[in-house]
Amino acid sequence: MNFALATLLSAAGAALGLTAALCPAQEYPVKPVRMIIPYPPGGGTDFFARTLGAKLSEAFGQPVVMENRAGAAGVIGADAAAKAAPDGYTIFIGQASNLAINPHLMTKLPYDPLRDFSPVSLVGGSPSLLVVHPSLPVHTVKDLVALARAKPGAIVYASAGTGSPGHISTEYFKRVAGIELLHVPYKGARPALTNVLAGEASLYFTSPVAAQPLVKAGRLRQVAVTSAKRFAPLPEVPTIAESGYPEIDIVSWWGLLTPANVPSEIVARLHAQTVKSMNAPETKDWLAKQGVAVMTNTPDEFAKFIRSEIDKWGRMVKASGARLD
Repeated sequence: MNFALATLLSAAGAALGLTAALCPAQEYPVKPVRMIIPYPPGGGTDFFARTLGAKLSEAFGQPVVMENRAGAAGVIGADAAAKAAPDGYTIFIGQASNLAINPHLMTKLPYDPLRDFSPVSLVGGSPSLLVVHPSLPVHTVKDLVALARAKPGAIVYASAGTGSPGHISTEYFKRVAGIELLHVPYKGARPALTNVLAGEASLYFTSPVAAQPLVKAGRLRQVAVTSAKRFAPLPEVPTIAESGYPEIDIVSWWGLLTPANVPSEIVARLHAQTVKSMNAPETKDWLAKQGVAVMTNTPDEFAKFIRSEIDKWGRMVKASGARLD
């Protein structure tokens, strides 16, 4: 074989190798993609998953099939996602509960939030919204604190489950404000909200997206948000911080992840399309009207963000005294 022919064959082989390396991203996806949602339908996690899923399905020309795998404070769904084949055909909507809170609540968590996932991007976020049943004579945070001090342990608050962000946030607020409230956990955001509407519980820290239609209908009263500064989609709602409790600065968030070891080209394609879809002006405007904000970043930035959230929620979990085992 002469030198020119050998060189030509070598170049052709290199080109074929490059093409093969690019194929996973170029062709992906060639079949439906499963999106695991670790909570029941009706809450903020489900809302963001379905919003993003519809956008990705439209962009990729393949169905994104929603799979609600609820239970154990998000552990069942997160564990299923962590153990799925790393081929890009299982993606996962994670948030504070299953990625940042559970490591501090459970001594034997079946997955590692840093090792077992490949972060793609944040998707969105919002502070929690403190809502009360209209029968409760509370219009401000000061009203709530005064009533709780007058009737310690008599006011019932709902949560989406023991160890959920709403539970930890309320317990942390109780400690900061020096009040006693009675906790009743439910199996997900929707049943918690349903029972607040029925008056079985009087207050609830929930996602604005779930509460806004009910607030507008007069079935719930919004009192405050948990961010340090007023939240742009709800500028009329005061913060707990400005009501005298600056320690309260809690923002819920949702992000897209894959199982660890998914080819980097597929992660990059998912990232590019997620950022493009979520930052489309019509999407951002529509989400703002629902009371939530788009938040996107790079995979590396999302990984660093998760680490910082693990540290932050660890301090709040410790202060709350909550445990799940």
